[in-house]
Amino acid sequence: MSVDPSEWLTRVPPERLFLVTQDGRRFTYGDLLDSSGRIASALLRGYGVRPGERVAVRIEKSPESVFLYVACLRLGAAFVPVNTAYSIAEVDYFLSDAQPQAVVVEDAEVPVLQTRWEVVTLAELLNGDRSFAPPSDLRPDSIAAIVYTSGTTGRSKGAMLTRENLASNAETLASAWRFTSDDVLLHVLPLFHVHGLFAAINTVLASGSSMILLPSRFDAADAVRRFGEATVFMGVPTHYTRLLQEEGLNRESTAHMRLFVSGSAPLLAETHQEFSRRTGHHILERYGMTETLMNTSNPYEGARVPGSVGPPLPGVEVRVINAEAGQVQTSPDAIGTLEIRGPNVFAGYWQAPEKTAQEFTSDGWFKTGDLGRIDSNGYVHIVGRVKDLVISGGYNVYPKEVESELDAIPGVLESAVFGVPHPDFGEGVTAAVVLRKGAQLTEGEMLEAVRSRLARYKLPKRILLMSELPRNTMGKVQKNVLRATNDSLYVK
Repeated sequence: MSVDPSEWLTRVPPERLFLVTQDGRRFTYGDLLDSSGRIASALLRGYGVRPGERVAVRIEKSPESVFLYVACLRLGAAFVPVNTAYSIAEVDYFLSDAQPQAVVVEDAEVPVLQTRWEVVTLAELLNGDRSFAPPSDLRPDSIAAIVYTSGTTGRSKGAMLTRENLASNAETLASAWRFTSDDVLLHVLPLFHVHGLFAAINTVLASGSSMILLPSRFDAADAVRRFGEATVFMGVPTHYTRLLQEEGLNRESTAHMRLFVSGSAPLLAETHQEFSRRTGHHILERYGMTETLMNTSNPYEGARVPGSVGPPLPGVEVRVINAEAGQVQTSPDAIGTLEIRGPNVFAGYWQAPEKTAQEFTSDGWFKTGDLGRIDSNGYVHIVGRVKDLVISGGYNVYPKEVESELDAIPGVLESAVFGVPHPDFGEGVTAAVVLRKGAQLTEGEMLEAVRSRLARYKLPKRILLMSELPRNTMGKVQKNVLRATNDSLYVK
């Protein structure tokens, strides 16, 4: 059993540096303990928030927002982060579903939301007293957070993550990635998602290390300048492609860095290789989900394979299932749906027992919805989402396979392969391609380049040139948007 998250702070000397802001403000672990205690006290005494009750949070990234998250951990409240980019109508859905005891918002949104919800600002909460004492009866299976999925198919669902989920995953990552109290994380991620909250902040807390907290709007030039102050960087693939556009990214500017981690979306092998060539650092790619936190990771010591998310983390099990036969795939590289089991797997969807039951097997494995394979070395390779599988003329086409060939064409920056209705084939294999700056390629030239490398049924019926691919806030390509935009492409 892992240490409860509320105990992380008690293991660190209060004078140790915890957080530095972009403008140079500095906060120690003692400051974190004091401020989070004040907030927890205000939530408990002023708003009646007790262990197990929800606190919805829609505020900008700041040191105080981190203190609020830690306050909820110490209080035993369920932290419910809400994306600040959502409209008020979208926010109302999340609040109606979560039914929070308190809603923490920016000053400007108080008049908009206070007619229906108990709203409060961070400034008010920071005025709480110092007499807070954490509850003594917090259980490992108590809900610590409810994080809503990205909702690319229908309404978002609230994934209930327990204290044990958070604690076990943070301590596993701290160990696997060799975090020590000497590490400094350059934090550039948003705080409404499991990557920025749990993979980043929890790993810092579990290891007693520190971080430089930068705005979520990524500034690649600023990041390069700050690599000399940090030792670890966690980002999404878009961050790395933007870093590669900076002339200052080289071995000298990254000499102080110990580790670069990528997640939340697939990292192109070309990006991995170019980053290694420029800096001498091999990006460590890992695989996680809202419902499971981190599942696999390329090793800290050993081969970090481009295009792979590495073997399962300690304590986590991954298996490949042949969906048609309902059997476990035991042969290396056999493609099937990935299922996960371990202390990282969530407790279920908030107020959705039927949906929860559908997503778990009878023997307790979570159905990820991802297609993948496990090679002979035990490394997991993600092929795509089950819903993104294209069935053309009765044949299964795995988008990743086609994307890999398109991405290998000189002049292609990235691609996304998806299926849309086709009168003859059921679904037509379709590709959206973004070219590198200055590249001149036609649809015909790209088709000709992959014709000899792909079976005929895998060849795209059309290749659409785009200036950029649609992405969600964490950098994942939104193939549902591509499908919806092009659903009449082959209709005569």
